[in-house]
Amino acid sequence: MRLALPYDLRPDPGLPMPAYWDPRLDRSAAAQPPGGGIRLLAAAEGYWARRGLAVEPGQVLAAPGAEPLLLALLASTEGEPVLARPSAAWQAPVVRLLGRRIHTVPTPAEGGGVPDPIALMETVRRARADGGDPRLLVLSAVDDPSGTVTPPELLHETCEAAAEAGLLIVSDETYSDTLHHRRTVLLSPAEMLPDHTVVVSDLGATLVPSSVPAALARFPGTVHGAAWRRRTAEVLAALRAVQSGPVGAATTYVLTEPAEVTEFRAAANRLHALVAAAAAKVIIEAGAVCRPPQAAFQLYPTVGAAGLRAAGLEDRLAGALGRRVLGGQRFGDDPFEPRVRIDTGALNGATETERRIALAAADPLSVPHVAAAVAALAEAFAEPLGEAGVSGPAGTGSRGGGG
Repeated sequence: MRLALPYDLRPDPGLPMPAYWDPRLDRSAAAQPPGGGIRLLAAAEGYWARRGLAVEPGQVLAAPGAEPLLLALLASTEGEPVLARPSAAWQAPVVRLLGRRIHTVPTPAEGGGVPDPIALMETVRRARADGGDPRLLVLSAVDDPSGTVTPPELLHETCEAAAEAGLLIVSDETYSDTLHHRRTVLLSPAEMLPDHTVVVSDLGATLVPSSVPAALARFPGTVHGAAWRRRTAEVLAALRAVQSGPVGAATTYVLTEPAEVTEFRAAANRLHALVAAAAAKVIIEAGAVCRPPQAAFQLYPTVGAAGLRAAGLEDRLAGALGRRVLGGQRFGDDPFEPRVRIDTGALNGATETERRIALAAADPLSVPHVAAAVAALAEAFAEPLGEAGVSGPAGTGSRGGGG
């Protein structure tokens, strides 16, 4: 049986295996209990505290990946979720496993994975008038698919709208440690609505290898938050969704963020910033509309070739590049808009050796295999556009990562 969706819908960071990972895989360690063991959770508390989100024992929880974690979070609360449009491609399939209705709200032109506050209020009002029961808002201030960051003032307005609508917030902060520039200001909804926000983070974007399922959740320090955490841990236990002993030991180590871990992350962010900026440049020069990336390792361009839809552009670019490309329909966007996510990590190299060379290079863009990959990307985008060019001025059309 062929799956209708790719197995892994997350962008590829294109990084080599961190040197610190394998030595910390304790083969003798017992499997973690559901929700994480004492040492792992203590390390997670320090992880959140260093990010300005102070925690008390009992506020955090660990899971083998963001997908089972979100599933457990949703199964532990009632009501229907509201998702940004576009949103991370893995989120809606998880919600559908529970058979719940999904409400979507477009994100504004400023970028980021946070719904427009006015549209959010109107969507919730209409849904409830039609008998729906939206109670939970899933958002991300650092967006997958576009790699853009929500301006603080917009995030604040959306949080106020969510509070007025009586929505709890699940804030996906997987990419919050991948900012390309220090001048980019990033806030968490947990700083604005601490009693109503659960923060989740998939560690595969930064601290652990991307192939390793490891995620964290931070719950509000309230009676409701403690009950939600307890129910979530019970669901994880019922699913037997626990980390293996070796992975738990290594994750505990990286969550303390010693120098070798933070140095690897800093080098990775530098590589992501340079390669993503170069990729965006050649895509724009080919005639597509693409917001400049601010974080992570993905772009979300829109092309304007006449009659081309997202699925068609996905297939055409995947064939031209020889790797996975996801069309906008995977992110809840308009399938008639020719929009795709490009994983810029793939430009770092196809082998472990190539990726190590790119990561260590003073000028990654001068590395032959990286330069060749960027050139191939430019050629691939020139083909779908042809002479049609873009369908309108940059930034026009329906909302999405491209415009």
